[in-house]
Amino acid sequence: MSRIYFLFFFACFLLFRPSWSHGQAKPGQTLPSWSEGYLDIHFINTGKGESAFYILPDGTTLLVDAGEALSEKPWATDPKPNASRTPGEWIGRYIQHMLQKFPEKKINYAMLSHFHWDHMGGVDDSTKMAASGAYKLSGITQVGDMLPIGTMIDRGWPDYNWPVPLDDEKMQNYKRFIDWQSKHRGMKVEKIQVGRDDQLVLQHHPEKYPNFEIRNIAANGEVWTGVGTNTRMQFPPLKDLSRKDYPPENKCSIAFRLSYGKFDFFSGGDLDVRDAEEGGMATIWKDMETPVARVTGPVEVCKADHHGNYEANSVNFFQALRPRVIVVCTWGASQPAMNVYRRMISTRTYPGPRDIFATNIMRETSVAFNVDKLKSKQGHVVIRVNPGGDTYFVYVLDDSNENFTIKSVFGPYKSR
Repeated sequence: MSRIYFLFFFACFLLFRPSWSHGQAKPGQTLPSWSEGYLDIHFINTGKGESAFYILPDGTTLLVDAGEALSEKPWATDPKPNASRTPGEWIGRYIQHMLQKFPEKKINYAMLSHFHWDHMGGVDDSTKMAASGAYKLSGITQVGDMLPIGTMIDRGWPDYNWPVPLDDEKMQNYKRFIDWQSKHRGMKVEKIQVGRDDQLVLQHHPEKYPNFEIRNIAANGEVWTGVGTNTRMQFPPLKDLSRKDYPPENKCSIAFRLSYGKFDFFSGGDLDVRDAEEGGMATIWKDMETPVARVTGPVEVCKADHHGNYEANSVNFFQALRPRVIVVCTWGASQPAMNVYRRMISTRTYPGPRDIFATNIMRETSVAFNVDKLKSKQGHVVIRVNPGGDTYFVYVLDDSNENFTIKSVFGPYKSR
């Protein structure tokens, strides 16, 4: 080979290497930037709730939840990286960093899985007001104040009155936020459309990625049947229930399946099976996990329901999903619960290997029981799927600062 050809091929190697070398990143290095064709799922750890930021293969962005719980020690973790900023601000800064090389610093879609403070942000008398004076800054309202949101999706718009009127302080603040953002920044607001695969779509180059899809699986007790866009109700009519038996907020959570080629991912907010067996068949509707997981089918990666709490992540749930990787967004001493952890690690629940990653494991938790089989006990967890979806890696990032340093790398995993 002549020197000219060698130099040409070496130049091509240097030119194209950044776009395919993500899987070779090592501990101690900064997480490489997203490149087109890759799918990133960032579980952002603030120690005060749950938040996940997605960069889809064509650069479309999606934020699912931005929690800001007001709980403190001894039950809750310390804030991450520290208490100098609010959790919502840390989330916004994390996203801004990941969008550094994007021509437009914008969140195309934001979704609230349900209306609890550790997923949307809590407010009290000390919560700061936005510069506009229209709403307080906490969780999703803080992030939306820092970065424009194209479309906001939740389970309650526009009336926010099911199964009961949703009008506590945090909901009133959220409604003021979407009203102001709609009028002044052009944000659209939509109610989740269960069964559809055309509500959350690629916005830049969808024609390049025909094997990408986000399917809305469930919300408000409505569950996709797996046929077309048909759905059915898991909950009985409210008229048949006493008010004390109305579905609680967690059971109304939005669930979806993201698919990219052979790679599948499940997220179900805080779905659970609480009270499903108290009255036999009469209350079987209270098990939201089983019908949702069964219609979703096997996945490569799943987010554990309800932070790994004791009343979620049933045997039926794991047997239907059979995840190779489980991410548990923990922020309290009871997360994950001992029974859930044992269920996760047991091959009696479902066969085959699995790796489990937690965003926080408090000392109190590790004193209560042995969690040594977790692959990670602290940090941001990033799923990076290679172009086409055949393989993926898991990165654990240091959450003690904003250097986004890789602590550990797992993979490549092969999609089934």
